[in-house]
Amino acid sequence: MSDIPDRLPTACPSCSPELETVHEVLSPGGGSITVRCGECGHVHKIQPEPEREVTLDVVVSQDGESFTANVTTPEDETIETGDEFILETDEVLSTVRVTSIELPEQRRREAADAKDVETVWTREVDNVSVDITVHPQDGSHDDSESITVHVPGDYEFEVGEVETFGDNEFEIDAFVVRSDASGYQRDRNELEGDMVLAKDAKRVYAYDETTTAWSAW
Repeated sequence: MSDIPDRLPTACPSCSPELETVHEVLSPGGGSITVRCGECGHVHKIQPEPEREVTLDVVVSQDGESFTANVTTPEDETIETGDEFILETDEVLSTVRVTSIELPEQRRREAADAKDVETVWTREVDNVSVDITVHPQDGSHDDSESITVHVPGDYEFEVGEVETFGDNEFEIDAFVVRSDASGYQRDRNELEGDMVLAKDAKRVYAYDETTTAWSAW
């Protein structure tokens, strides 16, 4: 049941069976709501109107692959780019983030009511792949190497910190955030102490810490 307000308009069988009066909500629950008429004080039960729902197509991107699922939600629920929700189907249980909202005729919106939405495009954020560009210690970018690490979505990368993944050890120099990420003041962050969650990182830049000679890669 959706949230019930403290007061609501409804007909009173004692004093106004044909007109709505303001009623105080005494106890929602058990499939009915106990209310007291504000005009005559009569206490009675009412049945809340069922919440109208819609079923949406949800496309989930996961490590370069995608699949489609269906979710049911209240028709007046607002869906926004950047929203995260738990997607549960017979095949998968994961947290996904909305990356795009498609309306009929392939129109795109940053936000829309569920009843107006045709397809919700998302990506999985429980576990993510992060692309990292690693520069040699001499500062040259000509021989930079790109690696991909697989980490939980809430893993933190911090500028100035040294990370080790397998045989790779590097110091974080900067990062660029994804367009659907929120809470960051800049797209590119390179100040010491700047931090990004793996699920928000579009790319991380770093300097090699494993060798003094880049030829050892």
